[in-house]
Amino acid sequence: MGELFLDALLDGAIDTLKIIPFLFVTYLLMEYLEHRTGDKTLSLVRRAGRLGPLFGGVLGIIPQCGFSAAASGLYAGRVITAGTLIAVFLSTSDEMLPILISSHAAPGLILSIVLRKALIGVLFGFVVDFLFRRLNQRMIGSSIRDICEHEHCHCDEETSILWSALRHTVSIALFLFLVSLALNLIIEGAGEEALGSLILNKPVIGELLAAVIGLIPNCAASVVITQLYLEGAMGFGAMMAGLLVGAGVGLLVLFRTNRDLKENLQLTGILYVCGVLGGLLANVF
Repeated sequence: MGELFLDALLDGAIDTLKIIPFLFVTYLLMEYLEHRTGDKTLSLVRRAGRLGPLFGGVLGIIPQCGFSAAASGLYAGRVITAGTLIAVFLSTSDEMLPILISSHAAPGLILSIVLRKALIGVLFGFVVDFLFRRLNQRMIGSSIRDICEHEHCHCDEETSILWSALRHTVSIALFLFLVSLALNLIIEGAGEEALGSLILNKPVIGELLAAVIGLIPNCAASVVITQLYLEGAMGFGAMMAGLLVGAGVGLLVLFRTNRDLKENLQLTGILYVCGVLGGLLANVF
């Protein structure tokens, strides 16, 4: 038993060390994009009006660490619609993109996932605005100061890009190591075929459970989901469902800044349903 654990520990450490350089470079590029495009992106979403879900879904695919959190602040100030918020939540990548890139996933796969998330975000964003007009009745169309600054959900603009990228790399590498260790223990103990038989690989059930994991307001959720998919422990539809609802700290900021608890719960439920349906659609097409 001790030898099995040591083997799994060593394999997990080696696998994690291999991707750290790529992870760091990816985060460095993401931080650069965040600093160069963050304010412009938010400005476009603010001014989008009825086309908010389109702008939110498309711009959400740009790697930005605090976009979903900022969108929650804008919704709490009634600057964007509920559909726009849902579109942003569904399309944002959280930690998915850097993990896929650093793990040398096929460019076609990465592009497919990103485009599907954007398309599903735009589609369900418009559906939400059409079906749930009541959520948008209090829109006042005015600009607000960025509420999220007080929630510390953005990457600190005063921190150097290099330091911020390093901090992200270390924290995500730790999550990846823990996930790799757990998967290695399963493979060593039960055999590689055990991964394929996990419940997260089951149709419908996998999507339902993965979406629950994705709702956890922490970057660890998207790390776990992406890694499970890459290791073959989760199906494509389940992975999509989990990543669609994975809005990072966006939900936390929503509950913190928007005082209507019933409305927040309703939006969370809508996000979950959209994520599950999006995962099922991704499986079909």
